[in-house]
Amino acid sequence: MKNWKRNAVVAAVLVFVCAGVYLNWSYNQQSTAELTDTLNARQVMGENLLLSTQDGLVETAGQEGEAGTVVSDYFAEMRLSRQTARDSAVETLQETISFAGEGEDVSAASGELNDIVNTALAESQIESLIVAKGYEDCVAYMNEDNISVAVSAPAEGLSATDVALISDIVTSQSDYSLSQIRVIEVK
Repeated sequence: MKNWKRNAVVAAVLVFVCAGVYLNWSYNQQSTAELTDTLNARQVMGENLLLSTQDGLVETAGQEGEAGTVVSDYFAEMRLSRQTARDSAVETLQETISFAGEGEDVSAASGELNDIVNTALAESQIESLIVAKGYEDCVAYMNEDNISVAVSAPAEGLSATDVALISDIVTSQSDYSLSQIRVIEVK
């Protein structure tokens, strides 16, 4: 009875994750241009140019209205990429569970599946809390060794206070120490 309940909870969480992936995918499909629409280089790059500074940083120059679109597209693409990789792993683990029957393989695959779901939920909570603190957008990547948080920077850039606030959110929502947190400014 206990295994049935646990499997039902895992299945329900997977259904919600898959529904979220589908909604994200369908939303991104509406805003994606066709390949034939982007063959012109001016249409691909728009009026924006990427400029490399002496410090090795990359800046965007051009019309102000389009720069925000480039940044928001970055976050949408990163979320979609992360979710696609996660969905592939979940599908593989589900196939392993369904074909393995009972035993250690099923237990290990169920544990990995549970870890993926917990990581997705933690990343989502961290992203929501950072956006709630007034930042335009962000995306978090968790792995065994560290967590990277890419944040849409305000015009003046991220200050030490901003980085401390983001780090505090990450440490309160995860088991990572300050040395394992990487905050990346996206302009």
